[in-house]
Amino acid sequence: MSLSTLPATMQAALVRETNGPFSIAELPLPDVPAGHVLVSIAASGVNPLDAKIRAGAAAHAKHPLPAILGMDLAGVVVQLGVGVTRFQPGDEVYGLVGGVGGLQGTLARYAAVDADLLAHKPKTLSMRESAALPLVSITAWEGLVDRARTDAGHQVLVHGGAGGVGSIAIQMARALGAEVFTTVKPAQFDRVRALGATPIDYTVSTPADYVLEHTADEGFDVVYDTVGGATLDASFASVRRYTGHVVSALGWGTHALAPLSFRGATYSGVFTLMPMLSGMGRAHHGDILARVAEWVDAGRLHPLVDDQRFTLDCASQAHARMASGRAVGKVVVDVA
Repeated sequence: MSLSTLPATMQAALVRETNGPFSIAELPLPDVPAGHVLVSIAASGVNPLDAKIRAGAAAHAKHPLPAILGMDLAGVVVQLGVGVTRFQPGDEVYGLVGGVGGLQGTLARYAAVDADLLAHKPKTLSMRESAALPLVSITAWEGLVDRARTDAGHQVLVHGGAGGVGSIAIQMARALGAEVFTTVKPAQFDRVRALGATPIDYTVSTPADYVLEHTADEGFDVVYDTVGGATLDASFASVRRYTGHVVSALGWGTHALAPLSFRGATYSGVFTLMPMLSGMGRAHHGDILARVAEWVDAGRLHPLVDDQRFTLDCASQAHARMASGRAVGKVVVDVA
């Protein structure tokens, strides 16, 4: 699309007040600063954090209303800002790019995006599938690769393996050569087995039970908590002595560190929003997504996308579907 054919305005799904509905607004096309690209958005992933921001329950996201929500996108680059050399108009890209920190979200026809936050989308995935990946895959990568240095031969326990981050973390740990276990409900056993993990019924098994059964009471090399709260406490009691590493994407509560300290193990937190909120480390997110795309195209990772489809003017229904707990996989809005 040439500059001469770009519209002057765009449609966006706008939330004007806390717990308010989405309304379609006609807004000016965003300017494209240096280092940014203008993306024609094809699809926008829906995340639980989007609903929390809409409900006014996510002060850490620093995204005041009225606002355009949505963090994940897949789309096509249509314009380059000064200094951008990694992309060309027509490139298909994906990324975790906005919807927090006052950055425009992805429930809109276009967004001006920091090029560092983007990567070329996986060649083997559709736009919808690609839009389901950025937040969850970056979160899984930062925990398993950046923090815990997961390696072949490790025993990895993923808490909440049927969820968005958990399901990708299982596949990622398997791709790294680890043996993977996950705590889920019995109804989710088949789903996580298909991903390559051994299921553990957390409703009847205590940490002491599954540490004894699966690790001969040694503890897991890596424990990834995607649930938070009491599950993080259970993680501290499940990790291998001395060399074990607990990672949490929801470590925001108050916790006793004694169980972790008595095992001589290590803890790391993952705060995936940091580069968008602070401006620091954004290029690393683009690098992670480039690696993820390689793994996807090599058949090592695949997103699970809910089969119900929503358009931009059905954003409220998409949020309701995500909140219902009935979605099988990631809810994605078709924007284009």
